[in-house]
Amino acid sequence: MSASAPDQLHVIFGTGPLGLATMRRLRGLGYRVRLVNRSGRVTFDKDLDTQVGGADAADPVRAREACEGASAVYHCVGLPYPRWGEFPAIMRGIVEGAASAAAPLVYGDNVYAYGHVRGPMREGLPESATTVKGRIRAEAAAMLMDAHRAGKVRAAIARASDFFGPGVTDASMLGTRVFQRLLDGKPAQVVGDPDRLHSYTYIEDFAAALAALADRPDAAGGIWHVPNAPALSTRTVVSRIASLAGARNRLSAAPGWLVGMLGLFDANLRELKEMLYEFDDDFVVDGSKAETALGLTATPWETSLTETLDWWRGRPPLRVP
Repeated sequence: MSASAPDQLHVIFGTGPLGLATMRRLRGLGYRVRLVNRSGRVTFDKDLDTQVGGADAADPVRAREACEGASAVYHCVGLPYPRWGEFPAIMRGIVEGAASAAAPLVYGDNVYAYGHVRGPMREGLPESATTVKGRIRAEAAAMLMDAHRAGKVRAAIARASDFFGPGVTDASMLGTRVFQRLLDGKPAQVVGDPDRLHSYTYIEDFAAALAALADRPDAAGGIWHVPNAPALSTRTVVSRIASLAGARNRLSAAPGWLVGMLGLFDANLRELKEMLYEFDDDFVVDGSKAETALGLTATPWETSLTETLDWWRGRPPLRVP
């Protein structure tokens, strides 16, 4: 990007944990930021160089309005599992918005499109998911790459594993039911086999990858895995959190059959069932390509867990069953 930082406006669609982490990263780099969601309302530490706008990203007209004057655009929209069918329309709208501003578009994605992979996940794997959510993610990513190849928009995709960190509550396996419960003196609650290796992405590293990709024309047209600290078992991660928190190290793991039964009464758990392969087998995401080509590095475990605990301790207590 040729303009100096104060002259650049970066537009972020989505004000969930990833959108707000990306805002923090961009503001730290000196960029002006416009946050966009449907309501036009979001709670954060406001400053003069951060705007908030309301727009339905799936509406191309409104998306173009939201992207007016943008130097870069970020797709950070997150939805509850039952609403994932909206993602293709949202991608079409955001592509139209970024294209109208001639701005690069970076998509914050996950690795669902690959499906159940044996061994480490690396860029270039076939996107052969058989799950409903995996196919939706593959469709959205294909739409974006098709628009890039057609010359409509300069685009890149950052793919992360399950994320955690400041602001991440119920949208993560390492969220409320781990951090808050341990701080409350209760056992952490997870699903699947807690002794299998699992890559977890620190939300601030995810945001750093998005910002880096927007600033690297040579990364356009590519899929990039966000670097993660070395994969550990979920049991080991919970143990480290408990140690740093000064809490009792206790863990309760729900097997797949129990998740399926509870899903009869809870739509989110019902949708989670098809993704349990992530937690019943090793789930390792290789981010070495971005480390080598983009110079990105993962935050060490002790730092990311300490920063996350500090955030949990500083927020109003939640009532967690």
